[in-house]
Amino acid sequence: KSTSKRSWTCYNHVAQFSNEVYKADDFRLKDIDHQFIARYEYFLKTKRECNHNSALKYVNNFKKIIRIALANQWMDRDPFFNYKVHFESVEREFLNAEEVQLLIEKDLHFDRLKLVRDMFIFCCYTGLAYSDVKKLSQDDITTGIDGGKWIRIKRTKTKSLSSIPLLPISEEIIKRYQEHPEVKNGNFILPVLSNQKSNAFLKEIALMCGIRKPLTTHLARHTFATTITLTNGVPIESVSKMLGHKDLRTTQQDAKIVDR
Repeated sequence: KSTSKRSWTCYNHVAQFSNEVYKADDFRLKDIDHQFIARYEYFLKTKRECNHNSALKYVNNFKKIIRIALANQWMDRDPFFNYKVHFESVEREFLNAEEVQLLIEKDLHFDRLKLVRDMFIFCCYTGLAYSDVKKLSQDDITTGIDGGKWIRIKRTKTKSLSSIPLLPISEEIIKRYQEHPEVKNGNFILPVLSNQKSNAFLKEIALMCGIRKPLTTHLARHTFATTITLTNGVPIESVSKMLGHKDLRTTQQDAKIVDR
């Protein structure tokens, strides 16, 4: 669904670009050259006001279409030949141990805030993305070779298998919601709100806790990679396996090797 949405956005960008820059509703594949790509990138950064990395992501989406055209011999030459894409490295935020503890201990008066806080802490101690927590069921919890409880789940995004030990805090949060109507009457182990609502409530919680970092459901994943695992001496290969990454380089982006 998200890939389809991204493709349509890319389509609309190219259509607007063709209209405004080349004054054409349509553009022949064979006429697309290196200059077309360079002007398209410039258009995305100026007219569409995309930042550098976003613009290059749209250029890469367009490149996939060009590859299909080349494979089908609808084009004679590759306009992307010698066109290099260089993404800027982004500093990814994460919570330190003190901030995580502050969230756990904070006395919240509204059930909606308690629920979002617990879901966030659960993600901090499992490294699961929002989409994976939302679909997590009792069937995903198994007994590992060490005799302890493990979460084994196929990631929604990459379909790769994640194996994560169920730490006491995570187990406690699951038990806390066993009697919740949504959990009792459904297949899922946590009553998760929508991602939009969760992120909005997390901003509220951050304000109450005096945390200045932009709390989002995804920030919990970076916190797991850095504060919960690497800082405590878990090897990066094991962290990569728990996060369900196919490439160690992805884990290196997610996890900051802190000074300690």
